[in-house]
Amino acid sequence: MHKKALSLLLFFALILTSCGSSKNRRVVTTKKTKTTRTVKTPRTKPTRKLNTKPTAASATAKAVINNAKYYKGTRYKYGGTTKAGMDCSGLIYTAFKKENITIPRVSSAMAAHGDWVDLKTVKPGDLLFFATKKNSRKVNHVGLVTSTRTGNVEFIHSSTSKGVIVSNLAERYWYFAFVQARRLL
Repeated sequence: MHKKALSLLLFFALILTSCGSSKNRRVVTTKKTKTTRTVKTPRTKPTRKLNTKPTAASATAKAVINNAKYYKGTRYKYGGTTKAGMDCSGLIYTAFKKENITIPRVSSAMAAHGDWVDLKTVKPGDLLFFATKKNSRKVNHVGLVTSTRTGNVEFIHSSTSKGVIVSNLAERYWYFAFVQARRLL
């Protein structure tokens, strides 16, 4: 009975000590001597963050971004491609067209153009595609990446409520609506 009580006490002591911080330590129990010792656990290297510095844009990408920024503040107009009114795909289409780059006119067709890009590696000039309709993952909105930093991707687009604006992918609405990124340049 004495051994059982000692074993039970040792068991509870082990549980209580293992509930403490285990950031860099672990408890090892050996069967032969029934003693407990603490062993340092080796630290792992921190993971490398991507996009820690702003990503440089090519000359063509800068020109396309500047073309899009020209329309900043322009009101939303379905099917619009001028300063009188723009829709999201019209903005992107016009910005690329001014650099003699032909792309499809509608966002769903643009989403099939170019190369798929991991969000961690997007750079200025890439396109971001969104599904903004409830319960749908079908692309119906597009934006042009203007700048990137760690955890911060800014893009210009034409929203139905505010017209042509710059938004951040970290905003809750855009984060959850995001579908894919593509590179055309």
